[in-house]
Amino acid sequence: MFRYFPTNYVWNLSVDLALEMGAKIGEIEEMCAPLLDVSKQGDDAGTRLFMQSWVAMADKLCELAAEDEAQGRLLSAGDKLNRAASYLITAERMQGYGSDGRAALYARFQEVFRKGVRLAKENCERVEIPYGDAHIAGLHVRAEGVEGPAPILVQVNGLDSTKEMKYRVGLPRMLAKRGIASLIIDQPGTGEALRLHGMTARYDSEVWASKVVDWLEGRADVDPKRIGLEGVSLGGYYCPRAVAFEPRFAMGVVWGANHNWGEVQKRRLAREGERPVPHYWDHVRWVWGAKNMDEFMTIAEKVTLDGVLDRIRVPFLVTHGEADKQIPLEYAHRSYEQLVNSPKRDLKIFTPREGGIQHSSFDNSDNAANYIADWVAETLGGRTA
Repeated sequence: MFRYFPTNYVWNLSVDLALEMGAKIGEIEEMCAPLLDVSKQGDDAGTRLFMQSWVAMADKLCELAAEDEAQGRLLSAGDKLNRAASYLITAERMQGYGSDGRAALYARFQEVFRKGVRLAKENCERVEIPYGDAHIAGLHVRAEGVEGPAPILVQVNGLDSTKEMKYRVGLPRMLAKRGIASLIIDQPGTGEALRLHGMTARYDSEVWASKVVDWLEGRADVDPKRIGLEGVSLGGYYCPRAVAFEPRFAMGVVWGANHNWGEVQKRRLAREGERPVPHYWDHVRWVWGAKNMDEFMTIAEKVTLDGVLDRIRVPFLVTHGEADKQIPLEYAHRSYEQLVNSPKRDLKIFTPREGGIQHSSFDNSDNAANYIADWVAETLGGRTA
């Protein structure tokens, strides 16, 4: 794990995630050097200063992109805007629920991200899936070199990530080269579903996952028999739960085995393990729509895979980082052991030899993502060479 801030895991997590999204180390230095002292005051203190420093870098990149655009250098402009967007979402993610300027910062991030993708001519299309009175937004990445309906991997967030973050980390790009399309979504409790539509998380993830499958089955470019599901971090709960109760999924994979998230919350109350974001308890109550801690803990008790995984009757891959500081490694073994009816269950623990040993491999995602992409391609009928 790259530790820019010697004493602050939560802030280092944001820096490492930004690097996995394509941040440049010189820009990281410029943004983080002024924050070293305040980072020593804990996770929550100084998050506004963090935002100001990272937004200033995004501002500069947007100015440089505008100069490129004025000269017709649209690809260069798109590259800078894409990096600026990553810095904006990193800054937004660090702020507390309801903090001043957070909503405006998220809106700006969305605008910069979409323009960057368009100018850079990336294989990435925004889609909207009807859900309730609103929609679930997603990013669709086409499979490369495939004629006719293609297999597709739906990818879902964890507690605090967004579809754009997952897109930037690179699994969809790797899958596209293997002939597998991607649909990365902001499911309820994450991204714009939470921020723009007030859709809070639900433990019965099959409810929204089934709506996504319904939508995919209506697309001519999707093979309805080869729809898989992947989840990262808390998605390591949402994904297996959905696959267990939605039989149309052809396979599942978790990037971080979040087998019993309710139990993790009890450990965090006891100050065991690391947290992913500042202002943590405010954040989780916002995500789950809980008015107070008692209500939140009652909800959290339902977020467990015990008694669920024996329903899965399709191939399933469980992955976990050996040195995960947020979710116990034992959960990966528990999930694997309970997949008793999967015809192809595999367990992969990422070790120091290949990297990706931290939570959901944020320390080095490429080797882990390639492993997952190869397994998905082999399972859904893509290619690995």
